Amino acid sequence: MEQASPSLVLSDTPLAGIRRLTLNRPEKRNALSNDLRRQLFAALEAADRDPDVRVIILRGAGPCFSAGYDLSPEAGTQPPPYYTADGPGFWPRHVVEGVFRIWDLAKPVIAQVHGWCLAGATELATACDLVYLADDARIGYPPVRGMSPPDTQFHPWLCGFRSAMEQMLTGDALTADEAVRVGFANRTFPAGALESEVLAIAERVAKVPPEVQQINKRSVHRAMEAMGLRSAIRAGTEMQALAMTTDASRQTFAGFRAGDVRGALDARDGAFGDYRTSGKDT
Repeated sequence: MEQASPSLVLSDTPLAGIRRLTLNRPEKRNALSNDLRRQLFAALEAADRDPDVRVIILRGAGPCFSAGYDLSPEAGTQPPPYYTADGPGFWPRHVVEGVFRIWDLAKPVIAQVHGWCLAGATELATACDLVYLADDARIGYPPVRGMSPPDTQFHPWLCGFRSAMEQMLTGDALTADEAVRVGFANRTFPAGALESEVLAIAERVAKVPPEVQQINKRSVHRAMEAMGLRSAIRAGTEMQALAMTTDASRQTFAGFRAGDVRGALDARDGAFGDYRTSGKDT
């Protein structure tokens, strides 16, 4: 069983008023284990309470932002980072609550994304208020190919009907430029310039007094909520739970439980010839 480590999420202050959190499992492509998520939520909430912090940046160490939720058998033994009522659909309801925990923070949160941003990692990025991509970023939700639709049904809201449908029916990844075009992210920058560009934007965000900025942030959220975003995403958890009852989904998860995560992912993506099966280790 993986032991919790204080280094799963790194915290630093690169500039006055800016708290930067770094997912720190580069050897596992920053897979979102419950231990990592526990430390991440604690760090986010600590930054939100800190009067010296005006904006939070979230990024990943190593070759990518994150490959998504940790699917290893060991990860399944870790208790969740916060309580969610048990019962059918526990997991999607749990992670949707996590998305809204970030959504409801007073301080603006910026996702700084490079490399792969897959599955649960896309949900983490979309929970943030602003999203900036390196030009090497690839955004995808491949679990639709054999497991289920997303836990957090953000695609129609951010990406629009046609793009959302194509992503749901293929599981193909978006390039950085495509992700900006359809509305997943704000802008893309050359990979080598991403850090400095995000810091420059964070500095501008930090110029607004926090007591005003939290209202500015909520004004946009409330407009989306009035159009039904929060209710629709919560309703989507039942669709995800229903998909888990299909034979295809059960077979995929059987491979994960047996410890053959690579084999299960290869079986999922082999016919498409992308992600891990493209010859590039993701």
